[in-house]
Amino acid sequence: MLNAKVLIVDDKIDNVRLLEMMLEFAGYKNVYSTTDSREVLGLYKEHHFDLILLDIRMPHVDGFQVMEQLSQVISNDYLPILVLTAENTAEIKLKALEAGAKDFVTKPFDQSEVINRIRNMLEVRVLYNQVNRQKEELEKRVKERTAELEDRNHELETTRLEIVQRLGRAGEFRDNDTGMHVIRMSTSCQKLALAAGLDEKHAKMILHASAMHDLGKIGIPDAVLLKPGKLDADEWEIMKTHSQIGADILSGNQTKLMQLAHEIALNHHEKWDGSGYPEGISGEQIPIEARISAICDVFDALTAERPYKKAWSIEDAIAFILSESGKHFDPKLVTVFERILPQIIVIKNKYADEDYII
Repeated sequence: MLNAKVLIVDDKIDNVRLLEMMLEFAGYKNVYSTTDSREVLGLYKEHHFDLILLDIRMPHVDGFQVMEQLSQVISNDYLPILVLTAENTAEIKLKALEAGAKDFVTKPFDQSEVINRIRNMLEVRVLYNQVNRQKEELEKRVKERTAELEDRNHELETTRLEIVQRLGRAGEFRDNDTGMHVIRMSTSCQKLALAAGLDEKHAKMILHASAMHDLGKIGIPDAVLLKPGKLDADEWEIMKTHSQIGADILSGNQTKLMQLAHEIALNHHEKWDGSGYPEGISGEQIPIEARISAICDVFDALTAERPYKKAWSIEDAIAFILSESGKHFDPKLVTVFERILPQIIVIKNKYADEDYII
């Protein structure tokens, strides 16, 4: 990460110099800067930065306009933008998130906070680049070695699915020490899909795709994701962006598995009655894979212990699922889920967290 290309954009030269010193002290080797926001687009096209530190209030072209310009040229890429602002208001934060920002640093700068936020955002960027390189390499090998594909198919498939599983657990490790939630949830999704009448191939795709449902958590600030208490309204709005972040990371891939993962990541918090997010779609407008994921995700989250809550009993959790039938959840799927509850409990026991006992 210390070789990552970082661009500092602020019309105040003192702020630029301060951030340059912080980054240099932390060991970053490729730091660029400008006090003229009109230069950002050209600099990005030339250097393809890994992270941009962007002021909001600037003459000529403000930070929101810069993000709009960048969005026109960035297609299948994930560019973390860290907003620099003295205006720590909910309105500014939400507007920045909608424009493409991934995190915030308030002025005056705290060196430890700045460096830690930069490191966290670059970890997401590195992960994204690693996944892309693996995908490109796999596609290249398939084209070049078609004749050998049948002999190596099993090995490649196993490797690819292992990458998918690890990618899915990356988001879960942000707020769960064991990361086993994603294993239980995705396996339960496969069981529910089969019980609902989907064929084995489709159910297996859901098994692997649903593992990445919370990938977007890697883009949520620690202060929100790891908060021990209840989130306030502004924090909740930030938390809700994880669906779109995950979908953005998974977008642009032509494989059926990644397209399905994109749909689940985007829609697994939509609700049957239309009160969910991010789009507020309802009923069968919600892909069935996301409807299946919603039930299994909520049930496992309720019955798992976390630092901020105790685990619910199986009885209380299934009672909640039933009470939300026709509101949060697809009522037909709720009926099926209740029928296969013994199978779900077997899964929870098999993949239990180390300190979790049903």
